[in-house]
Amino acid sequence: MDPVRNPFAPGAGAPPPELVGRADVLSSIDVAIRRAALGKPARSHMLLGLRGTGKTVLLHHTAIKAQDMKDILVWEAMIEAPEGGDLPKLIFPLLRAILRKLSVIEASKKAAYSGLRALRSFASAFKLEVGAASLSVDPEPGVADSGDLLLDLSELFVRIGTAAKDAGGVFLLLLDEVQYLSALELSAIITSLHKCSQATLPVIFIGGGLPQVAGLAGNAKSYAERLFDYHVIGPLSEHESRKAVQQPILDEGESITSEALDQIVADTMGYPYFLQEWGYHAWNVAEESPINIADAVAARENAIRRLDEGFFKVRLDRLTPKEREYVHAMASLGREGPYRSGDIAQKLGEASNRLGPRRAAIIKKGMIYSPDHGDADFTVPGFADYLQRLV
Repeated sequence: MDPVRNPFAPGAGAPPPELVGRADVLSSIDVAIRRAALGKPARSHMLLGLRGTGKTVLLHHTAIKAQDMKDILVWEAMIEAPEGGDLPKLIFPLLRAILRKLSVIEASKKAAYSGLRALRSFASAFKLEVGAASLSVDPEPGVADSGDLLLDLSELFVRIGTAAKDAGGVFLLLLDEVQYLSALELSAIITSLHKCSQATLPVIFIGGGLPQVAGLAGNAKSYAERLFDYHVIGPLSEHESRKAVQQPILDEGESITSEALDQIVADTMGYPYFLQEWGYHAWNVAEESPINIADAVAARENAIRRLDEGFFKVRLDRLTPKEREYVHAMASLGREGPYRSGDIAQKLGEASNRLGPRRAAIIKKGMIYSPDHGDADFTVPGFADYLQRLV
């Protein structure tokens, strides 16, 4: 069929043509934003899941919906935390932009000006020279200038939250790849949100990250479990998976057989990113409508080849030779995790306690996580199969 009309979007964070199975999560976020706008207590949210489950899609969707709200003023900022990043440097230009928008609203002008002065102090304390030069305000001595991220970021958030409250709106911060924040940076975010929550300021945080983020947040601050609503973003159900593939095809005036749908759902295990890959290739290999079982089988070969050459390979390439040994040992224990650390050590012929630093390094890179004490599993669905195909 015509590849130009192919409705599927197999890209990193690309919005699918049919967003299914996430209505409850999105509704919960919407309620939190609206409660905050009314001055009512509202929890922030953490979206947790493996790679390819659509966390980034949900963050982008939330940002777009916030921008389009007609009855509520929302000032949103979205960040993707890079590995080994610098939170002050990342967040500074976004906070500056929000405060400038708030400074032109009469009701929030005074609070926004105070926020800009605090931000100038923050820039100086963390040596953000370029950012500081672009702020035509004097720093406010003694405010956000200690060089202690926990204290200074909290003071900034409180000032932005106060300005947003005066303007009758909400400050919404969305942060992807939360697991790449340092322990100090995550603590600073949590402390800042706690300060705003205590003052009932309209500040909402939506974070997306791998499953270990819940544990990282709890380790950072004991009250994190009461500060966030945690949502596990997992595979779609069989019904949802079928709809995610079938509806875009129907919307283009074409069709797919039930047998082909069954094959695609089984192959993809309900993971949203895989559904997009399989749907994309099934459309392209089909000569005519309806897409049939033969097309679905051919799509599987093409999709796996593309995943092996891109989605999987780029992740394996980030590991050192010793780290690759570790994940290959995991995969050799079977396609289904989790895997016991002792079994991995036995496979490698090494003492389990000596493998701790290597395991920690792979976790830090976001390749594996620990679903339970003494267990390890891949953060990328299908990765064990991929490693076995390389043998």
